[in-house]
Amino acid sequence: MYGGYYYGGYYGGIDGFAFLLLIPALLFSMYAQFKVSSSFNRYLRVQSSSGYTGYEVARMILDRNGLHDVRVEPIGGNLTDHYDPRSRVIRLSRNVYNGRSVAAVAVAAHEVGHAIQHGEGYFPLILRNNIAPIASIGARFVWILILLGFVISPFLIELGILLYVAVVLFQVVTLPVEFNASRRALYQLENGIIYRDEVDSSKKVLTAAALTYVAATLVALAQLLRLFAIFGRRRD
Repeated sequence: MYGGYYYGGYYGGIDGFAFLLLIPALLFSMYAQFKVSSSFNRYLRVQSSSGYTGYEVARMILDRNGLHDVRVEPIGGNLTDHYDPRSRVIRLSRNVYNGRSVAAVAVAAHEVGHAIQHGEGYFPLILRNNIAPIASIGARFVWILILLGFVISPFLIELGILLYVAVVLFQVVTLPVEFNASRRALYQLENGIIYRDEVDSSKKVLTAAALTYVAATLVALAQLLRLFAIFGRRRD
């Protein structure tokens, strides 16, 4: 009787709190996506005074940091730019790779920031890379395990929650990784690549991108609380 009351009351409270947290988290996520898209598109139309393309900026920063073995390649899509630590390749979307805008230069420098982190053995990046495979499994199969848990065994719900904890940890660790990469990018850009009046514009592009990671973390935390509440109802 005590156990039933405890789980019902406690997890019921979590469920309500998670719901209240999830709504603003999702709204903030929508705002963050709008912000990064609008900021990127705005400064995509503003040409950088240096005249360098995103590829040239990436190659320049890589070479000055002794990362001659890191390749820079174009990739399809929009805002698909990323650094692949397994292949040691920076992949830039076409409007960044070939672009000469403030946005293209800032995004290219940010991705090089990740390559510099990797080259220096930056611990949060190493931790994120190690968590990533588990987090990918957790994000893909969590709700399948939850549904099976209601039919077969609560253990599957516990397993789903455990895997989703890796998703939350991945998002949390991503925050310092991304903010640090942006700081590295600005430092590199201010050393002979962009002019002083372009620093604020570059910061706006990078800050808008950072909001998406903050939003993703809040959504992941709210979802984890929902999973705890679901587990509590199953135990009832």
